[in-house]
Amino acid sequence: MKRTRDVGPPRGVLSERPPLPRARLTPPAVLVLVAYASRAAAERAAKALVRERVLACATVMPGGKAFYRWNGKEHADPSTLLWGKTLASRSRRAVEAIRAMHPDVVPEILVLPVRGGHVPYLEWLAGEVR
Repeated sequence: MKRTRDVGPPRGVLSERPPLPRARLTPPAVLVLVAYASRAAAERAAKALVRERVLACATVMPGGKAFYRWNGKEHADPSTLLWGKTLASRSRRAVEAIRAMHPDVVPEILVLPVRGGHVPYLEWLAGEVR
C-alpha cells in the first residue's frame, strides 16, 4: 500500500512559530489602487507618497495592460499598478495627493477596504501615516 503525506507544512513547523498575538483593535486600513501609463510615473508617485507619509507602503507592479473605452474609442495600453496602503481616515488625503500629481485627465484611483490582516502589520501601517 502506497502512503501519501498529508498536505500541509512539515511536521513541527507550526509548533516552532511563536503564537500570533491576540486580536487587537486597529484603525481601519484601506488599499489604494492607482493605474499609471509608465513604471517611472508610478515609482515617482510611490516614493513621494511614502516620503510624505500619505501611504505607509506602496508596491509598484509593472507589466499590465489596460483595455478601456475613452472618448468613444477602444484603447489597449501598457499599465503599471501602484498598490498603496494607508488608513481609511487618510484615504481622502491620499486620493487628493495622487490626483494632484497624476498625469491622466481622469486617473484610475480606487480605495478598497481592508477587512483584516496580520495585526502587527496593521499596527505598523497605522504608525507610519500622518
